[in-house]
Amino acid sequence: RGPCRGDAEKHGPIRITMSEIDVSSPVPKPAAPLWKSRLTLRALGLLKVPMIGWSRASLTEMTDDRCVVTIPLRRRTKNHLGSMYFGALAVGADLAGGLLAFSWIQRIDPRVSLVFKDFRADFLRRPEGDVTFTSEDGARMRALVERAAATGERRQDTVRVTARCPDRSGDEPVAEFTLTISVKRRS
Repeated sequence: RGPCRGDAEKHGPIRITMSEIDVSSPVPKPAAPLWKSRLTLRALGLLKVPMIGWSRASLTEMTDDRCVVTIPLRRRTKNHLGSMYFGALAVGADLAGGLLAFSWIQRIDPRVSLVFKDFRADFLRRPEGDVTFTSEDGARMRALVERAAATGERRQDTVRVTARCPDRSGDEPVAEFTLTISVKRRS
């Protein structure tokens, strides 16, 4: 239970000194609303990375700790076996992990740049339906961006992404990805 009016009368006013407040790291801006994140994804697909627009990727959920991207299984994203093409799966994994880091970069220090250093994929079963890509490494991405912004040095960490076909496989993963993200503050 926090302090209330009666406590001040009994114990006197509450005093907080500046030494008790941690001001070493600035508080990041609040997360953008989902509609704004979706608009950013559309603009990225139209103006910078046409493969994102071509695959018709959509942002289904974006929080501080979690990002969910969905890519529909359509003629554009199918391989010769009727399942999702590897390139489309790579786009989904890239977006789910990269958008988490990008979100923290925009909120902490927009001078930080992001690149993928490597990409590892484990394909567990054929994705024969719309695929959702989920990353829950937001806390790791925040720490990574904060370290890079504070030191100005290149920092890297991995982000994990799980792909599922909820319509076909339920909660069973169809693929698991590990991407190494490298960030550095531009001078």
